[in-house]
Amino acid sequence: MQFSSSVEHAFHSLFYMMDLPKNKPIGIKKIAQIHHLADAYLSKIFSKLQKAGIVKSISGVNGGYQLAKNPEEISFWDVLEAIEGSSYFFQCADIRERNIFEKDPTIYKKPHCPCLIKVVMMEAEEQFRNSLKKKSLFWLHTNVKSHFSTQTQQAIDTWAQTI
Repeated sequence: MQFSSSVEHAFHSLFYMMDLPKNKPIGIKKIAQIHHLADAYLSKIFSKLQKAGIVKSISGVNGGYQLAKNPEEISFWDVLEAIEGSSYFFQCADIRERNIFEKDPTIYKKPHCPCLIKVVMMEAEEQFRNSLKKKSLFWLHTNVKSHFSTQTQQAIDTWAQTI
């Protein structure tokens, strides 16, 4: 399984938004500058985050985006689902129904024998989803910031005050 780089850009962008003064929106250009990204690319990511209710758009000259929820309420799964979608990663194509044995109804009794490959894959994905639901942006921010040097933190604080 591989996720697009949009997921990582979303997390990093949301991470820095947490350092902004309360109720202070930030424009896409400012966020794009941090990551050396094109505004148009980041706008697509933020459109998905907005649709999912993670960020909200503020209109006007001093507009931009701000978090729509408290960081404690935004899980890793929320961000991943906003960017990649909610469908399961494993998509069972029911290929066993096309094999030579399935054509003989005496061999498999479908109501009594679910595709165990699908069952195992879905169980694993549920564990994955539940694990990501337990980690929030607040958790990320707290754990990452504890490793910042004083200079890094001062640079972030200075940047946040210029927004």
